[in-house]
Amino acid sequence: MTTHMQDLSAALSGLVAKIAPSVVSIHSKQSGSTGFVWRPGLIVTAEDALVDDGDARVTLLGGETVPARVVGRDPSTDIALLGIERSDLSPLTLPAATAAAGSLALIVGAEEGAATAALGVVSLAGGPWRSLRGGEIDSRIELDARLRRKGEGAVAVDAAGQVLGMAVFAPRRRVLVIPSATIARIAPRLETHGRVPRGYLGLGLQPVATVEGGGAGTMVMSVDPKGPGAAAGIHQGDVLVSWDGKQIAHVRPLLRSLGPDSVGQKVTLELRRAGQARQVLLTIGERPAD
Repeated sequence: MTTHMQDLSAALSGLVAKIAPSVVSIHSKQSGSTGFVWRPGLIVTAEDALVDDGDARVTLLGGETVPARVVGRDPSTDIALLGIERSDLSPLTLPAATAAAGSLALIVGAEEGAATAALGVVSLAGGPWRSLRGGEIDSRIELDARLRRKGEGAVAVDAAGQVLGMAVFAPRRRVLVIPSATIARIAPRLETHGRVPRGYLGLGLQPVATVEGGGAGTMVMSVDPKGPGAAAGIHQGDVLVSWDGKQIAHVRPLLRSLGPDSVGQKVTLELRRAGQARQVLLTIGERPAD
C-alpha cells in the first residue's frame, strides 16, 4: 500500500512540475488570479477575475515579474487574453480532451512565483451549454475540488496530464472548467478582435404575462434610435409575441440567442401595436463595445 501511495504521489508531483513552467500568477489593481501560456507572449486567464481594465503584472515560475496588457476579454465565456513581452515560455497544448464523472482531475495554479496544486474528482460531465451571459460552452465539467482564491484561471488536467481546460468559480464557489475546446475557439478571436461579437437588437425589453388574444410576450420599453430595432420600425410600447414563428414567452432565452453567429441574421418578429398585429423583418446587429 505504501508503495502505491508513493507512486501516486510521485506521479502527481511530476505532473505539477511538468505544467508549472507554463502557469503564471496575475496581479491587477484590485485582484489576483492565475493564467497559463496559450501561445508565445499570450496568457489565457479568467475574465471574471480581471476586475479592472487596466494593465496587469504577471509573475513567472521562480518569481520574475513582467508587465502585461489586456489583449481581449469575453465575459460570456469567462475567457480573457493577456499579452506579455516574453516569447520563451512554453505554451500548453489544448487537446480535445474529454472528462468522465468520477475521474481524477488535478488543478495546477500559481501564487507569487510558486506552483499550487489541488486534487479533485470530476463530479459532473455533460454536453454543451450556454452561460447566463449568452456564451456557448462546449461541455459542462464540474469538479469536486478546492480552488484557491487566487487560483481562478488555473489549468485543470486529467490523470494523463491532458489539459481539460481552465478552472473558474461557479455560483456558490463550485469549481467549473471552461473546456479546452471553448478556449481554442474563443482565444483566437480575442487575439484578432479583442472581443467576441454579440448580437444586438437595440431594444429594452420587459416580459408581460398576457397579451391581447392570449399568450405571453415582451414589451418594448426603450428603443435605441440607431439600433436594429428602430431600423426595423419597432416602437416603444410594442409587444413582441413571436420570433421566426416561435412564441416569445421569456426575455432571457431571446437574449441568449444573440450569440456571435447571430450577427447579420434576419428574423421575422410578430408584434402587437395598439391591439393590431404586425410583422417586421429585423437584421440583428453587433452589440456596441461597452
